[in-house]
Amino acid sequence: MSELRETLVIIGSGPAAWTAAVYASRANLDPVVYEGEISREMVPGGQLMFTTDIENFPGFPEALGGTDLMERMKQQAERFGTRVITENIEAVDFSQRPFVLTTSSGNRVIASAVIVSTGARANWLGLSSEERLARTGGGVSSCAVCDGALPAFRNQRLVVVGGGDSAMEEALYLTKFASEVVIVHRRDSFRASKVMADRVLRDPKVRVEWNAQVVDVLGDDFITGVRIEDLVTGEHRDLEVGGMFVAIGHTPNTAFLGGQLALHENGYIVTPDSWRTTTSVEGVFAAGDVMDSYYRQAVTAAGTGCMAALEAERWLAHHAEPAAHAEGVSA
Repeated sequence: MSELRETLVIIGSGPAAWTAAVYASRANLDPVVYEGEISREMVPGGQLMFTTDIENFPGFPEALGGTDLMERMKQQAERFGTRVITENIEAVDFSQRPFVLTTSSGNRVIASAVIVSTGARANWLGLSSEERLARTGGGVSSCAVCDGALPAFRNQRLVVVGGGDSAMEEALYLTKFASEVVIVHRRDSFRASKVMADRVLRDPKVRVEWNAQVVDVLGDDFITGVRIEDLVTGEHRDLEVGGMFVAIGHTPNTAFLGGQLALHENGYIVTPDSWRTTTSVEGVFAAGDVMDSYYRQAVTAAGTGCMAALEAERWLAHHAEPAAHAEGVSA
């Protein structure tokens, strides 16, 4: 088993991770990024890897593909000397300093400081057609604020799946662009707060399919409709739509932490100091969607990545001597 000694380890590969890497590299912290491995649920680069056109990231007047933006961020970090390892961090030991991390290949990483920026993954319905169209930019999305204003969705009937506050917010946002917004919900009442539910139900552009679920997404290259099952009668029928937005929540990627950082009830990392990226363990910082269940935008994630790198730099200056990475062998 190899043992690596690092000054700063950044876990993740979304906007927060690459921004943190740029700042840390320019501060001569010699960071290493563990960008993760490809899996069914996630790929290096995070959720933006499934976004075809990004129009709301500053500095790009023309729409930019999510994969292009992530590759540019990665290249910028590498330009300043960031090292990138395509492995997962599968376990951590934050009970001692320096910290001990275990990689998917079984290596031990001894780290003076750590930035956790592993993001959150959208919850999906689990349909193969949904997954295919979401991955190829075929009109299935988990973020109305990210994608709803795109030309493909304008003046279309759009479906929102869900019944919580997030679904209400997505539906109301989409009314700015859609000809009609149809909410498909499994129950006969919303789980959302009353004020949000009332606002949606009063909107003339919104109608609700109660006691219903989407059982298939129709279309080859781009969505053309959804197949809905009536959960009372069991009947199926097809609804012609120009887009589907799944709003049934997100799951932060924090399982690998093994409970060693304080988490909120919804699984997001607690940052106890307001407007800071500090966590419950001194020397461990959190950035991006893994600690942000509210904004969940690329630009806000990048901002917290900057903050985490600056905080790690200042913390290391007072608590640890930056050491060059070295590799050894342990039994």
